[in-house]
Amino acid sequence: MVSSATAALHLACRALDVKPGDLVWTSDITFVASANCALYCGAKVDFIDIDLRTYNLSPVALEARLKSVRAAGGLLPKVVIPVHLCGQSCDMAAISALSREYGFSIIEDASHAVGARYEDQPIGDCRYSDITVFSFHPVKIITTGEGGAAMTNNAALAGRMALLRSHGITREEPQMSHAADGPWYYQQIDLGFNYRMTDLQAALGLSQLAHLESWVSARNRLAERYDRLLVNLPVAVPWQHPDAYSSRHLYVIRLAADQGVAGHRKVFNALRAGGIGVNLHYIPLHTQPYFVETQQLNGGWPEADRYYEQAISLPMFHHMTDEQQDRVVEVLGAALE
Repeated sequence: MVSSATAALHLACRALDVKPGDLVWTSDITFVASANCALYCGAKVDFIDIDLRTYNLSPVALEARLKSVRAAGGLLPKVVIPVHLCGQSCDMAAISALSREYGFSIIEDASHAVGARYEDQPIGDCRYSDITVFSFHPVKIITTGEGGAAMTNNAALAGRMALLRSHGITREEPQMSHAADGPWYYQQIDLGFNYRMTDLQAALGLSQLAHLESWVSARNRLAERYDRLLVNLPVAVPWQHPDAYSSRHLYVIRLAADQGVAGHRKVFNALRAGGIGVNLHYIPLHTQPYFVETQQLNGGWPEADRYYEQAISLPMFHHMTDEQQDRVVEVLGAALE
């Protein structure tokens, strides 16, 4: 448990020895923390286009980029960070197969996916990754006010992250340079951080764990109800992979392409004006000025660009009533007219 998901991602990169001269790839549609964690280690980042249906990192685009870079004799990624957008798992089996072929490590950014499943197993079991990171930010399904967690099946990686989480300080004598001076003794053996979660935050999170299954179930019921209510409107509803059980952290619709950028903004503004708290998750990373100015990006994110021009996240929370959901659909229908 750590102070934030950003901290967990940073610790994961450090544990995997990401350093200056290395390259980390992640999805183009994600929050900036999925990329910043590599920059904190001095590495460079680049972005992979998304899948047309899931909006997750596309294994097809990833494989094409890997083949192209290898053929050109370029630098392959040390780590790839797939992001389980909206709570639906990426195609981890395919990404894992590519990791074995091309030699990169995997950090799953499961910030949206607490309580979700992939191939009927819980996300976070790290079958297809080295480390999985969860977020407990206030808007997430389980919250600790602010916080996160890093999961791994590798004892060495777990020990490294635990050390770095608390200033790089140890009280474990086998890790010290000499025998302890006494029971009070500790040593700093690495440059770590104050990334510990407080006891109060942890207690808040633990108090919600018993509700996780029912909350995720309620969100899936609401998503399925949205699917039915929106069937006659000119929008695309989220597609769900049969191998995945999403936590439904977000419910993202896509407007018809003929709405264009102006139509997208008009519908978004009309929903906000109607008292509907919509948002857009997320702005493509390749458009962010900091990355444009500081990274050597390799271009080619057509699906991410189209997504940004069409996507709107509708309200979704486990205590949402049918009447509230009906109101969202009513205002959306009026906006589309």
